[in-house]
Amino acid sequence: MKPLTIVVASDNHYLILLAALIKSIEDNIRQSQKINVYIIEDAVTESSKKKLQRSVNGSFTTLIWQKMEEVIPKGMELPFDRSSYPLNIYMRLFIPYFIPDEIEYVLYLDVDMIVLGDVTGIFENDLHDKVIAAVLDPRIITFDNSWGGVLNYEALGLPGTTRYFNTGLLLMNLKKWREQNVTEKIIQCIENNKKFANYPDQYGLNVVLVNQWFELNPLWNHFSTMETNDKPFLIHFVERKPIYQSYNYSEEFKKLFFYYLNQTEWKNFKPIGESKRYFKKIKNIVDKFFK
Repeated sequence: MKPLTIVVASDNHYLILLAALIKSIEDNIRQSQKINVYIIEDAVTESSKKKLQRSVNGSFTTLIWQKMEEVIPKGMELPFDRSSYPLNIYMRLFIPYFIPDEIEYVLYLDVDMIVLGDVTGIFENDLHDKVIAAVLDPRIITFDNSWGGVLNYEALGLPGTTRYFNTGLLLMNLKKWREQNVTEKIIQCIENNKKFANYPDQYGLNVVLVNQWFELNPLWNHFSTMETNDKPFLIHFVERKPIYQSYNYSEEFKKLFFYYLNQTEWKNFKPIGESKRYFKKIKNIVDKFFK
């Protein structure tokens, strides 16, 4: 049985989220299935790396560290956007450049998630000729959503009814991605449409991959801000994260997060106050200016 390839991106601040995510994957994956987790690191300290390594089950989880500045191919530059999101949100675009050619499919996950289902099932979807598989974004749904869709869809010659996916979970068909030069197209798309890109990476991916994505079961990317009568396969902590004192969404989801976190070296962690959360957002903006 071949190991599954999972890719994440994290800075030192959010590594605690990654610890809970990996533990949740380990606890719910089928027996004997190994996973290789590539971590695109954004200034993660050596002590934090060792702490994460002690938190995972080394018998079937292998951590592979990649420095953020080294995964960006020479000649490519990150788009400069106006958001407070960290630069590492763009790292998912460069996955096809450092993953070995013999690996066909990669699962990219945002670190602000916990998994309650067996991720092996995601890899078993048949993408046919699609570039990625993803989940419809329940807050936006279509391009013509005035809150967060593709606001200039008409100028781009695209139907307003085009379905809009969330980029927190992406099953990537690396062969198709490389053949179509998707990374270059997305970067150019964001550069050309900065003032319309509320969620920069998500805007670019949705515009470039119109009708080229396979729609997964929505339970594979359930937002923590939304109620459900079903048991999600994956909880995505969009907006406020459970590591902050100001988290005010589902208490059940918060308990699940800390259930997995308490199986790691971050057990007994005390939630962070608002001042540190704001400082983190300001740092993200400053980092973009200087990089």
